[in-house]
Amino acid sequence: MRSIALFLLLLICGPSFGETSESGRPASVALEAPTLYVNLGRGRIAYRKIGTGPVIVLANRFRGTLDTWDPLFLDALAQRHTLVLFDYPGIGYSEGVMPESMEEMSRFLDEFTKAIGIQRFAMLGWSWGGLVAQAYFLDYPSRVSHGILIATNPAGQNAIPLQPAFLERALKPINDLPDEEVLFFEPKSERSRQLARASHDRIYTREGVTPRIPSTPEQFQRYFRVAEGFHQDPMGRRERLMETTLPVLVLSGDHDTSTAGQNWFPLIGRMRNAQFVFHSEAGHAPQHQYPEWSVQTVETFLTQAPH
Repeated sequence: MRSIALFLLLLICGPSFGETSESGRPASVALEAPTLYVNLGRGRIAYRKIGTGPVIVLANRFRGTLDTWDPLFLDALAQRHTLVLFDYPGIGYSEGVMPESMEEMSRFLDEFTKAIGIQRFAMLGWSWGGLVAQAYFLDYPSRVSHGILIATNPAGQNAIPLQPAFLERALKPINDLPDEEVLFFEPKSERSRQLARASHDRIYTREGVTPRIPSTPEQFQRYFRVAEGFHQDPMGRRERLMETTLPVLVLSGDHDTSTAGQNWFPLIGRMRNAQFVFHSEAGHAPQHQYPEWSVQTVETFLTQAPH
């Protein structure tokens, strides 16, 4: 009964899951996309490219890999856009070593996008990837048309820190569904928990997801060092964030225990070309809890002409 209910849910939620492939699994552009590689001299960097239309480059969360994006979110967004997903150096399918500063991460992203032939694109960052996205579109403004920041915080110091409930689970070597409910959703909401399971099941339709997820303290520390430098903000990115005329969308859940969306409140009224959208009873992954709604929000935002 559970498998039938899941199939019906996927059928209702999006056309990309409405048909079945020859393997009998729900058809999905994201799930079927091959992993490609480009050699940047620091080792092979893994990426996937799906969809057609204007390009969106997606920067992933802490511990995220090519496999941990919700395929329903990707499939819906890829209907009108070309999506480029990538693994950071030394993470997931990529070789090399994770950069130790946001400046180096920006240089890596610039090298990577040029190496695969992308000149100008929208930049979407989720969580830790939202820090990467901010750094990149502020450091290389001529290359980005729009900034999309999902469940992330602005550069500089923020009032609301990571919550203990998040930290207790985020650093476990392997996260199960109950962990994900706390990390990415709103566990006090029955509907949010139901949608957490649906998203989890879609992601883990792919085999071999867990072994590629970063799981060691050494890997975690590299993420932390980069984020710490970003929030110390020696490059003055917080001030530049308030000066840029680049269209910026901030998409948040109202119960995010990691990067509280409320940390953007001091910047509201000070940024020049920004939109702020909150979803109720949602956590650190609003685009996984409500993939179609999130895609509609992003697409509406992308119709705004860049300055």
